[in-house]
Amino acid sequence: MTYAATPVTPETRSGTVIVAVLRLAITVLVTAAVIATVAEAAGRTAINPFNMFGYFTIQSNIILAVIYAVIAVVALRGEAASPALNIARASVTTYIIIVGVVYATLLAPLGAAGGVPVAWANTALHIITPIFALADWILFSDRARIAFNRLWIVLIYPIVWVVVVLVRGATDGWVPYPFLHPDTGYASVFFYVGLIVVVMLAFGSLVFWISGKRSVLRIP
Repeated sequence: MTYAATPVTPETRSGTVIVAVLRLAITVLVTAAVIATVAEAAGRTAINPFNMFGYFTIQSNIILAVIYAVIAVVALRGEAASPALNIARASVTTYIIIVGVVYATLLAPLGAAGGVPVAWANTALHIITPIFALADWILFSDRARIAFNRLWIVLIYPIVWVVVVLVRGATDGWVPYPFLHPDTGYASVFFYVGLIVVVMLAFGSLVFWISGKRSVLRIP
């Protein structure tokens, strides 16, 4: 299904600017939250940046911030997002939704141990960005329908992340999450790797399905 282009009027142009500003605000929020998290850790101990930035939550939020900044600039220039940028947005939306779901169901019940030590940064990275990303994808019309035969693209980043984690776990022993540690046995590790793939495909399918639906708010 293809929708007709929205005529550019002062009202729709205003909507484009507002949405761009909201996305830039999320970019600023993520940047501040990551900096605050790094600063807090550095105040307690010497930090290894490969460990600090090895968490899926941190990486996904940084990717989200970058994608939103690019999309906002493109929109403010009066241009449409390219197909590649549209798929990148869909992919990072998938990742950040999973971050929110995993936090809400598995990590939040653990209290401080399940999140970022800086309370407001934890809220920003685990709650605000997932909710905003899902709402952004549902509400705003500056997205294009994505064919399901491109769903494999969503797996590229998570697979690279998992491979790096497994290599590090087998060499220097560091993993961001205990269930991926080789000491638990590779049968268990690969079970969770398979589960990650299934979850990514499930949420990616949801995001791709939404891309074909009529948005709530029409902007160019």
